[in-house]
Amino acid sequence: MSQGGNYEVSNGKLNINVLYNSSDSTKVGSQMNLPFSLPNGQLSLRTEQGEVKFNKIDDGKSSLAGVWKITGRMDADGKIADIHQTGSRQTYKLLTGTKFQWVAIDPEKKQFSGTGGGSYTFKDGKYTENIEFFSRDNSRVGAALSFDGKLENGKWHHSGLSSKGDKIYEVWSKAK
Repeated sequence: MSQGGNYEVSNGKLNINVLYNSSDSTKVGSQMNLPFSLPNGQLSLRTEQGEVKFNKIDDGKSSLAGVWKITGRMDADGKIADIHQTGSRQTYKLLTGTKFQWVAIDPEKKQFSGTGGGSYTFKDGKYTENIEFFSRDNSRVGAALSFDGKLENGKWHHSGLSSKGDKIYEVWSKAK
């Protein structure tokens, strides 16, 4: 399962506004206030199910590190068209220094459409994803997808073939 949302840290708690939960849509829109600690650089959260620990995997430093929201696509005429949000469907890609996860959600409708992720590299204009999990089709686990990529005016452009083999050209902007 996967869940996530917006968060802030206050008074020793991680306060999360849940935007998606793949196993229980009734939790979308709820708040989680989880006590946490960081002993020896390990994140420890106290949840309803008990203590959960997370190990730091990288330093979070990369030109792509952050949370990105898809904002444009190249259309059939070869022009980049803005994606005008209709409704509340959202697609995000979260990147650390070495790992990525995308998620497609609609918080208003409490819908979870899918997620996938793994490790990535971005070097010399090539962005490559190594898929380690994929909620819609686990037969894609182990695949590597390579894209031409560039950062231009604060936006991340990448083009190549999707996991289905379709040509894509996407524009991503940092989420606010």
